[in-house]
Amino acid sequence: MALIEARGLCLDFPYYHIGARSLKKRLMGKSRLHTDPSNRIVVTALRNLDFRIGKGERVALVGPNGAGKTTLLRTLAGVYEPVAGSLTVQGQIGALIDVAAGMDTESTGRENVRLRGLYRGLTDAESDRLAEEVAAFAGLGDFFDVPIRTYSAGMGVRLAFALATAMQPQVLLMDEWFLAGDAAFMAKAEERLARLVGGADIMVVATHDFSVVRRWCNRAIRLEGGLILADGPVEDVLRGMEAAA
Repeated sequence: MALIEARGLCLDFPYYHIGARSLKKRLMGKSRLHTDPSNRIVVTALRNLDFRIGKGERVALVGPNGAGKTTLLRTLAGVYEPVAGSLTVQGQIGALIDVAAGMDTESTGRENVRLRGLYRGLTDAESDRLAEEVAAFAGLGDFFDVPIRTYSAGMGVRLAFALATAMQPQVLLMDEWFLAGDAAFMAKAEERLARLVGGADIMVVATHDFSVVRRWCNRAIRLEGGLILADGPVEDVLRGMEAAA
């Protein structure tokens, strides 16, 4: 059964390049900065988060820049490890978070797709079929067989989107970059994305776009300063944000 559950979830990042004593003193007065057991200055990115997401839920992570939306999304994907509390994620994860995540820039688009397929346990023949399917959807032409370091930002998004949406996950994690790309590609991507969202047991998306929230989600979690300020039905949470603006 697909499930995401956090209890007292906390995440810190080391705060580097603070040399001056006076600067350290000023920064330590801010609520998100403190010293860890190793006496490093750290910034608390996520603070004591408690939530449970079950099958059928489509959750939007909303809030201002720096609220912790993408950080939480990356933590759910296993990119970051919590420093305190517990996190349980059950089900096969599909993450549309970072265009370059898991990509070898010196390898071609085709090689990257085949490697991803083999990592997911596909046979050579299945990985080859996956590569052909991704190539057809991404529409990269001859660029599919050149190193991805030569790709434009838009080409990178198209490859990452095509690859990430080629295999149906149980838990779908998305950042708002998935809306990037030229109009023709996004029109084609719309149907594929809708199918992916519909087929996932759980979806979590981090976005600033309220229209995306209203269209795709049935629940919203409002973050600010690494804390959860509200968690509930989409309209209730968005009305609270609009009233506070």
